[in-house]
This record gives sequence, C-alpha cells and structure tokens, in this order.
Amino acid sequence: MLIRFALENWLSFRDKAEISMLAIDGGQHEKRVANVSKYPAQILPCAAIYGGNASGKSNFVEALVFARGLVVRGTRADDDRIPAEPFRLAPDCLQKPCCFEFEILIDETIYEYSFAVNSKEVLAEKLVEITDDTEKVLYERVKGYDIKFDESMQKKEDEFAFLKFAFQGTRDNQLFLTNAISQKVTVFKPVYSWFKDTLTIISPESRYGNYVQYIEESSPIYNDTNKLLGQFDTGISRLVGDDVSVEKLSLPAAFLESIKEGEEVSIPSGGLLILRLNGEIIAKSLGTYHNDVNGKEVKFDLNQESDGSLRLINILPAFIFLVQPELNGVYVIDEFDRSLHTLLTRALLEFFLDGCSSETRSQLVFTTHDVMLMDQNLLRTDEMWLTEREKSGNSILVPLSDYGDDIEKDQNVRESYLQGRMGGIPRILIDGVISFSSLSNDKEDEA
Repeated sequence: MLIRFALENWLSFRDKAEISMLAIDGGQHEKRVANVSKYPAQILPCAAIYGGNASGKSNFVEALVFARGLVVRGTRADDDRIPAEPFRLAPDCLQKPCCFEFEILIDETIYEYSFAVNSKEVLAEKLVEITDDTEKVLYERVKGYDIKFDESMQKKEDEFAFLKFAFQGTRDNQLFLTNAISQKVTVFKPVYSWFKDTLTIISPESRYGNYVQYIEESSPIYNDTNKLLGQFDTGISRLVGDDVSVEKLSLPAAFLESIKEGEEVSIPSGGLLILRLNGEIIAKSLGTYHNDVNGKEVKFDLNQESDGSLRLINILPAFIFLVQPELNGVYVIDEFDRSLHTLLTRALLEFFLDGCSSETRSQLVFTTHDVMLMDQNLLRTDEMWLTEREKSGNSILVPLSDYGDDIEKDQNVRESYLQGRMGGIPRILIDGVISFSSLSNDKEDEA
C-alpha cells in the first residue's frame, strides 16, 4: 500500500508537496479503512485528485511514472541522461535536484524510500525500515558517491562485502536499489518489487495490462470482463481476438524482430495485436461481438467502438484486480473519467469501494474533473484532494480535510467547490477574465 508520496522541484511542483493516504480520526466510511496490526496508523483505500486544467494533476502522476521508471528500468549506460524535469519558472530551481519520497507498506512492514537526482546523477538515496517504535536506515547514499549500511548488515561479513561490491558497480546515474537487484541482492527485493509489480499507472491513452487477458477464454478475468461490459451498457457481449496470418500483413522484418518474448504491440488503425509467445510471432484481429435483434452475434472491429467503450475496456481489468482480496495492487489512473459517463464512473468507484474493508490492501488513486464524485456519501474528505497553481506557477496539493470544521459531514462539498470556496478550479470561473461580448466587440473593431 502507498502511505505517503512527496515530490519537490518536479515540473510545476516547485515546493515540496505530498499526498498522504493516512486516515484522519473521525472520518466517514470507517469500515473500509485498512488497519495495520503492527502500527497505529489506518490507511485509506482511495484518493481522488481534483483541480483546474494545468493545475498539476497530471504532473503529479508523471512524477510517479518517472520514479517508477527510474527504479524498475533505470539507465543503461554511463552517459545516459536521467529524464529529470525541474521547475522551470524559477532559474535557481534548474540547478536543484528533483526529489521524491515514498512511504509504503509491504507485508505489514513500512519502508521509506527516497532519492534526489538531476539529469546527470543520483545525488542522494535512502531506504529506511520503520517498525512500531524504531527506524532502521538500511542504507543511505551520501552525495551519490558513498554509501552507509545498517550495522546489522555489516555484521554479516559475506553479505556486507557483496553489498559494497554491488555499490561499487553502481553508476553515478543509477539508483543503488536498481543495480542491487540486477546484482541478485535479495534483501531489498520487496521494495523493488513494489515499484515493479504493485504500482500500476494508467495514463489517459494507455491500457491496463495485455489484451491477451481480455480475449483468451483461459484468462482468469475473461468472464468477469465480458460480464461487466454488459452490465455497464456498452452493448458488447464479448471481446474477441481472431488469428491473422503474419505473412499476409507484410510487416517489416525489423519491426517483428524487435518484439520481445511476452511483449504485445497494438496497431490501432488496423485493430491488430502483434505479440511474441514461446518465440513465435502471433497476430490477432481485435474485435467485439454485439447481439442483433434476433440474438445473433455480430462482429465489430475494435476501432468501431466508441471512445467510452474503449476507455472502459482499457481500465476495467484494473478494477477486477482491485477487488481481489488476495491481491495488493496500487492503481493510479490519470483522467479516470475520460470519455466515461458520470454514472458509469461512479459505478466503477462504488464497485471498488463496496468491497473494501479493514483487511483490504489494494488502493486506487486517480485524477478527475468529475465533480459528481465529490460526494461525502461516496468519498471521505481526506480522500478528496485539490491541486491549484499559484501565481508563481507552483502547484500545491491540499486535502479537503484540511478545511476542518469548515466542512460538515452532511455538507454539499461539490457546491462549495464549484463556488470557488476551496480553490482548485479554473480562475476564469470566478474572476470573469474572459467576456464573450468583449471578444465579439474586438472582432468588430478589427473589421
């Protein structure tokens, strides 16, 4: 689970900003808040981030994308540039590092992992294990060129020698966590695996997972996906992927050779899916079936479906996995409501939240403009966050719970938000910056 994420000097976030998934005392919907046996903290299952256009919502998600990519893939060579993006509207920030901090729960143990980078090197990195009464610094990278390990690790001479060896082979532009895993150091693997396997980020244009899991009847989510597509009124009875001859597609040999084992490449214009399984290139024509007036199935190409249906197909499996009690995924969806009707968006959110309990270890974090979800019957005030861009260009991130007594449990927070009482909306709505009559007058003057 994600407990806290902080960023500083990243894109529009000049100053340190953070999102906390810790529940405040006395909040609503207490039965769905996760309890952790070893700690007094209670962790929220959900966070919804609101804000006007260009307020910083997507930049927040991009920070997660960057951090995950740097941990999981890292750099490949000494001269590789780290794609750091510092705040550009203050010249002094261009010389400062981009900083990130994660506090995460893994198997009932809390870890704090942080790092600071510029485009050339890792300047700091730290991993801390937090118990109920102490904090143990597993390792701390100092100025990027030296490292200190916890005393308990130093006592195990063979392991300590290997840890030092792994660090010596860590490039200046590479995280030690990433290189340690590549060198088969297992002690830090749970943290690395959290970034690689637990944290999933879905952008407005991307899909969750591979299409094979949607179209193969042997897939564990095949039936659930098709059932829910029908319940959400898409008209789709089932998804399908028909085999296509690769030879007849006349695809470039270099393109086919570049596809790695288990990798999928979609060609949206042709509704095609190209993948490599067991060393063999396979092509499938993606499509859907609808029932005609006589109940007979009629096939459609996938690209004949509406944007809303395609968006639903792309994110629905994520929600199926979210409600699996044995899975501990953290799903971040940018523009959750993109192309979706507000009732459908709410139904998806309720589908997840209704299954949450004190034992739940999955979470959903999303950005949205759908104010119909801003409802205390659905979300707690500490689950609703606002981003706002200050005059300096700096983005800030604030939970509605910070307004304290100003928000009653039965208050219509949606109305207060739209009236500009809490910020996080386009200033044009409250300042009257643009007047359409003045625009038309300007055009007449030009004529």
